[in-house]
Amino acid sequence: MKNKKQDKGMVPKGTLPRVIKTLFEFYPKMMPTVLVFIVFSAIVSSIPSIFMQKVMNIIDVTYKSGDWNGISQKIFQYICILGGLYTLSLCACFTYTRMMAVITQGFLKKLRVKMFHIMQNLPIKYFDQNNHGDIMSYYTNDTDTLRQMISQSIPQLITSGVTVCSVFFLMLYFSVWLTLVVIFGIIIMFMVTKKVGSASAKYFIRQQHAIGKTEGYIEEMMNGQKVVKVFCHEEETEKAFDEINEALYQDSKSANSFANMLMPILNNIGNVLYVVVAVVGGILIASKVTNVSISGIPMGISIAVPFLNMTKQFCANISQVSQQINAVVMGLAGASRIFELIDQEAEVDDGYVTLVNAKEVNGEIVECEEHTGMWAWKHPHTADGSVTYTKLTGDVRLFDVDFGYEEGKIVLHNVDVYAEPGQKIAFVGSTGAGKTTITNLINRFYDIADGKIRYDGININKIKKADLRRSLGIVLQETNLFTGTVMDNIRYGKLEATDEECIAAAKLAGADDFITRLPEGYDTPLTGNGANLSQGQRQLIAIARAAVADPPVMILDEATSSIDTRTESIVQKGMDSLMKGRTVFVIAHRLSTIKNSDVIMVLEQGKIIERGSHETLLAEKGKYYQLYTGAFELD
Repeated sequence: MKNKKQDKGMVPKGTLPRVIKTLFEFYPKMMPTVLVFIVFSAIVSSIPSIFMQKVMNIIDVTYKSGDWNGISQKIFQYICILGGLYTLSLCACFTYTRMMAVITQGFLKKLRVKMFHIMQNLPIKYFDQNNHGDIMSYYTNDTDTLRQMISQSIPQLITSGVTVCSVFFLMLYFSVWLTLVVIFGIIIMFMVTKKVGSASAKYFIRQQHAIGKTEGYIEEMMNGQKVVKVFCHEEETEKAFDEINEALYQDSKSANSFANMLMPILNNIGNVLYVVVAVVGGILIASKVTNVSISGIPMGISIAVPFLNMTKQFCANISQVSQQINAVVMGLAGASRIFELIDQEAEVDDGYVTLVNAKEVNGEIVECEEHTGMWAWKHPHTADGSVTYTKLTGDVRLFDVDFGYEEGKIVLHNVDVYAEPGQKIAFVGSTGAGKTTITNLINRFYDIADGKIRYDGININKIKKADLRRSLGIVLQETNLFTGTVMDNIRYGKLEATDEECIAAAKLAGADDFITRLPEGYDTPLTGNGANLSQGQRQLIAIARAAVADPPVMILDEATSSIDTRTESIVQKGMDSLMKGRTVFVIAHRLSTIKNSDVIMVLEQGKIIERGSHETLLAEKGKYYQLYTGAFELD
């Protein structure tokens, strides 16, 4: 999986072309139209100097000849032409700004949809290795900087860039000598921009990463407020935040300090250049030096005055380009982080065996559309094109399984598990022994390093992950409830379930009693991960959510650990009904909840050291006996 962290002071090469390419892919017709309007508006903004030169030339010629007849009509014609062009430029500017608003917001909308789609298909490993608050920052801060870049900075850069090019060629058209003076000034401006701008860009990129880290810490502290208050760690938490916030402050201060000093420096260089051009122009006129130009117009007031105007316009746009570079760098830093998420490799699924509704006809299993309560694995064979159906019974077996979360660091060693249909398998062991890891391998949140896992005799690598997970019901120790009603959260286990099925599942889990006593019963809204419910009530809803899916295999990872003893007795009856006829994998610290398991497996440091029934293990007087009798306690 790609997860390469970039240098925090660098934007990856190709980010800007990728942003532009994506814009054209999303809006293949609107983007070219916008570019045409921007270029037209920019060119129009650079041509007043031509009209100024024409008007001044008319005045100069008229003054020398003394014939003032018709001068007003000639000047008025130029004014009308210029007014017409400005009107068209205004219309173009109005049109492209409106279109850019549509393009920008539409682009971000499509980008967020793409990001969320990619995120939904990422492996669990990605979320285990990345701060959730930092991931949230992709959707908020990073997209906002990208919005500013697309809607404001890029159009301004194009406008200024086209204006600079247009004015430069006009200057060459009017006077090569004065253009050389301007080029000398531009070289100085470029050197200053490179020195100050590169430092500013580096800190703006670091600022983006610092913001992500800050938001990640805030999100973590919001989720852990109860723990913070219980252990009275408010001061320590504030100190840690102050350190992170200080780093953000330093990066932001440095970035904006360099950015804020750049514009005044460039403006003053432009002012000095304006004076130099005026002096040189005056000297050339006084010395009657031959004007070298494409136009062939001799050096005079009609050249010097428009040239001064072009110099001012040229420098102003150079400063504008330099100023926008910082905003572009910020946007590109955000874009690079967004593309980093988009470029993550999706969870690999090479499975081709699917789960289908089935029924028996003349002793054979056949596929059907309606739900019969019977499921089958549909297994196509490429060799002869045939299709076989295997009844889903919940037979799960692990053979010599090795696994490590990181390459070269094995945490499970030669694990063998044999779970026959309807059996209850319990895993016991200290924290970190590998209990939850085994269940993560069964549902393929992670893939094994070596060995095999078979489900009803089929290698689980051949089963599509969605179908595999659809056949498994999971109740985790950490309960996650979603914004919605109680009914919505129960129905999450099976979206097409009726209200009656959801209520039946709640009764099975022992949740119906407290739900009916809520203010609005099953229609009671839940927010903040069910903050208005007790931990035990939240867990009961999670159990009901698994029950409504009616899966043949259940995984209960400390499912009753958050339930008090009184509630546990209520839940246990529902759990027994829920587990009846199903293959069940149970992870529990409370050994009293697994006494009736068919097989109990004791794990230590990733290895199964004991296995057998409750009575058998007690008779062996090994580790389980020590755990059960209290001679040795689980961590």
